[in-house]
Amino acid sequence: MSNNKEQMKKYWKENLKYLAILLSIWFLVSYVFGILLVEQLNTIKLGGFKLGFWFAQQGSLYVFVVLIFVYMKLMNKLDKKYGVDE
Repeated sequence: MSNNKEQMKKYWKENLKYLAILLSIWFLVSYVFGILLVEQLNTIKLGGFKLGFWFAQQGSLYVFVVLIFVYMKLMNKLDKKYGVDE
């Protein structure tokens, strides 16, 4: 029974590591690029729009959706690794 608890602790530790990394990426894109570095990024154009504006209005949303799919793939892989998949 203790082996199962150890496995679940490892599972949650890896899960939290994934969450921390993915949320850090989202924070970087939405807050740092969209708010703090907006003036520097506005010197670059993307599709006719300033890059800082794009990150603030669209980029963080696109990145968030991509991160959802990345998290789904990572969790499916993690579930299979620890034998908790369906």
